[in-house]
Amino acid sequence: MAKSTIYAGLEIGTSKICVVVGEAKRDGTIKILGVGTAPSRGVRKGEIVDFQKVQTVLNDALVRAEEPSDVMIRTVFLGVTGGHIKSLNSRGAWRLQEDQGEITEDDVEEAKEIARNVEIPQDHVFLHSITRQYIVDGQEGVRQPIGREGRVLEADYHIIHGVRGRIQNAVKCVREVPLEVEDVVFTAIAAAQVVLNREAKAQGALMIDIGGGTADYVLYEDGMIAASGCVPLGGDHITQDIAMAVQIPDRRAEELKVTEGSCIFDDLSPEDIVRVEDDNGFMIAECERSFLNEVIHLRVREIFEQVKTRCEGHIGHLAAGIYLTGGTSLLKGIDVVAQDVFERKVTRAGSAPVSGVTATFEKPQFSAPIGLIRYAQILDQEKPFMSPLRKLGRKMADLLSVVP
Repeated sequence: MAKSTIYAGLEIGTSKICVVVGEAKRDGTIKILGVGTAPSRGVRKGEIVDFQKVQTVLNDALVRAEEPSDVMIRTVFLGVTGGHIKSLNSRGAWRLQEDQGEITEDDVEEAKEIARNVEIPQDHVFLHSITRQYIVDGQEGVRQPIGREGRVLEADYHIIHGVRGRIQNAVKCVREVPLEVEDVVFTAIAAAQVVLNREAKAQGALMIDIGGGTADYVLYEDGMIAASGCVPLGGDHITQDIAMAVQIPDRRAEELKVTEGSCIFDDLSPEDIVRVEDDNGFMIAECERSFLNEVIHLRVREIFEQVKTRCEGHIGHLAAGIYLTGGTSLLKGIDVVAQDVFERKVTRAGSAPVSGVTATFEKPQFSAPIGLIRYAQILDQEKPFMSPLRKLGRKMADLLSVVP
C-alpha cells in the first residue's frame, strides 16, 4: 500500500446525497478531507427513480466535497440499499488428496468456490462474499487454515445479493455525471465499519441504520457476520403517517416529527396539545401530544419488529446489544422502543472519531458515507474477511464492466 491513498464514498439516500473524500494512511488511520451533502431528490426507499434530479443534486454535493478537500473526484465507492437486498450464509466443503499433508492456498480457493456457488434469483447479482470462518475436520473458528493438517476444509461465507437492474441503474446514473464506480457496497456493511468496533462484533452486536426510506441492518456473532438486510421503511414513512393522521402537509409533518415528536406516548396529559401553524403563523391543525407520539411509536416499533423477525435465532447472542445509527435514530425515545422490542442494551451511535471529521459529521446520519472510506481502506489492505467483489464468481465487477 502506498504512503497514503485518497478515496471518495458516495451515498445516494432517500433524505440526502452525500459525498465523502478521505485519505487512508499507511498506519491504518483515515483522515476525512471533505464532506459534501445536499437534500435528496429523485430517490424513493433508497432507490433512484429520476436520474436527472439525482444527478443535479449529486453535482452539488460533489462541489461541496471537492472544495475543502482540494481533490478532483473521478472515482467513487458507491453505497446502495433497497428492499431488494438479500443475504444468506453458505458453507462449502473440500476434501484434501489422500497423500496430502497440509492445507494449501489452492485448497482454500476450492472450498471458497464451492461456498460461493449458491443459487440466487436469476435477476440478482452478488454484492458481497464475506468470509465468516474456516472449519478444519469439524473444528470451527479457524481464521488461517493454510499450513494446518487436516482432511476436510470448509469455508463459511456470508453472501449479499440484490436485483441486477436496480444496482445497474444506480451505477449508470453515477457514470453519467460522469464518475467511475470503483466498487458497489451495501450501506449497512459500510456503516458497520465505523459504528461497531472489534470488541462489539466479537461480543455480538446488531447495527440498524435507519434512514429516510430504509432500515439497513447487519448482525455480528463471535466477530462474524450472521445476518444482514434491508427493511424498506424509514423516517419518511413516519412523516407520512403524521401527515395523514394530523391532516397536514408533509413538510409540516417532518418539522413536527423532529421538533415536537417522541416515540414515547405513555403518561402524557390529554391537555398537552401540539399546534401546527402555516408560514403566516395561522394555526392549521392541532392534536394531543400523546396521539402524535403514538403515531411515531407504532411505525418505529414496526421497523424494529421486522428486523427482529429477520434476525430470529440470533438476538439472544448479542452481548454488546443493539446499535442505532442513521438520521432517524435521532428521534426522541427511539432507544426505549428498541430496548422494549429486542430486550437488549441499546446504544445510539454515530461514526467513531475519525481525523478530519468535525462534530457535525460525527452525527449518525453520516455513518454510512464515512464508512465507505473505511471499507475502501479495508479492501486496499486486503483483509481476509472482506473479499473484494472483483474476486467473485458471478461478479459485480462483471456487471460494472458492461454498464454503458
